[in-house]
Order: sequence, then structure tokens, then C-alpha cells
Amino acid sequence: MTSSVPPVPRQSYWELTRSPRYSLSFALPLLILYEVLALALNQGTGSGIRNGADVLLRSVAATVLGDRGPVLFGGLVALVLLVLAIRDRRRSGAGLRPRLFVLMLMESALLAVAFGIVVGLITAQLLNALPTMAMSQTSAQMDWPVVFMVSLGAGVYEELVFRVILVSGLLLAARTLFGWGTVAASTFAVVTGALVFSAFHYIGPYGDSLEAPSFVFRTVAGLAFSGLYVTRGFGVTAWTHALYDVFLLAARG
Repeated sequence: MTSSVPPVPRQSYWELTRSPRYSLSFALPLLILYEVLALALNQGTGSGIRNGADVLLRSVAATVLGDRGPVLFGGLVALVLLVLAIRDRRRSGAGLRPRLFVLMLMESALLAVAFGIVVGLITAQLLNALPTMAMSQTSAQMDWPVVFMVSLGAGVYEELVFRVILVSGLLLAARTLFGWGTVAASTFAVVTGALVFSAFHYIGPYGDSLEAPSFVFRTVAGLAFSGLYVTRGFGVTAWTHALYDVFLLAARG
């Protein structure tokens, strides 16, 4: 008596690129590029000007790991992403297709442009005026390379904090503590996460002054990125966010 192993169902581009082996591997070069630029612009130190979400996580790392925590933090995040990607690849038993990373980058660039248009139009409809503060007021006072570096960091660290940690945490809390269903819990997590994401840009010494157009703009953007994270995973969302910020920088000249 013989038995045959059933064939493994062929996964689509959308399924494959959401998997950790593709999603996290795709985010890794973005993290490395940001860290290299941050070290170069901050003259090789772990301090200086960085993305706000990065600073928040480094402060936690300093509390947990001591004085060397902030310096080791970027390498630790890269190592975690790499380990999770390798583990998923071993479990799948399949190699990576480089062509898919090219398609993911193209997808992220197209989504960044689309988000820039759609978020602006929605904000304009809500306020009946075009948003005038799409980017940080402080960013306008920084050199272009510094703002470029911070924009790349937004893709990695803001998505890590406000989507992976915050939205996932709120979703878990809504389900386990409140007993809400999927729709109610998801709506609560996404909306609350977007409001916190927007408010975060007005905190700290480099935060903007609170104004309705910029707050609404960032809240709508937060809703868009949360929806993208749920449907496309961390890698595409991180690159879309980074390119979105870079495109806003380019639009401002």
C-alpha cells in the first residue's frame, strides 16, 4: 500500500509577501539604511537627532539594558527581524524569490503616492481646506539629509510602535478584556491607534505645535497605515510609510 504526500498549495504573491520570511526580510534593508545614516549624521554616536519612535524605544532599552542599551538597540531590532525571517523560511522549506522583493518595492512606491493623494483629499474634505502641515514644522528647519534619515526611520520604528505593538495590543485588549467581536475590536484598535499616532507628533522638544489640519491629516494617515498593516503586513507598510514621508519631503522642495 502506497501513500502520496498531498501537494503544497501554491501561494499567491499577496500571501507570500505577508509571510515573515518576505515581510521582515524586506524591512531589514530599510532598518540598516536608517541606522547607517543616523550614525553618519550623528557623527557615530547613538544619540543625536533620530526618529521620535526610535528615541522612545531606545529610552526603554536604556532602562532595561543600561547605558549601552541605546547603542545596542538598532542591532537588536535587526537581529530579531533576521531571526524571525530565517525561522519562517526554514519552516516553509522554500527559498526566497528575489523578484518578489522588486515587486514589493514597486507596490510600496505606488501605495505611497496613492496614500499621499487620498489622505490629502480626505483631509481636505473633512476640513474643507487643503492640509498645510503635512510634515513636521521642525522638519522644515532641518537639513534635507537629516529629514530624509528621519523619514526612513518613521517607516521602521513608527510602524513597529504604532502598528505592531500598539494596534496589536489594543486589539488583544479589546478581545480579552472587553469581550468584543472582531469588527468592534478592530475598529477600536485602528481608530485609537491612529489618534495616538497623530498625537505622538506633538510631544517632546521636537514636536509640532498642535493644529487641527496637521492633526487630522496624521490621523487619517494613521488609519490608512493601520489598514495597510492588517492587510499587507509589516514589510510593505514600513516601506510605504518611509517612501510616503520621503515623497512629502520632495514635494516641499
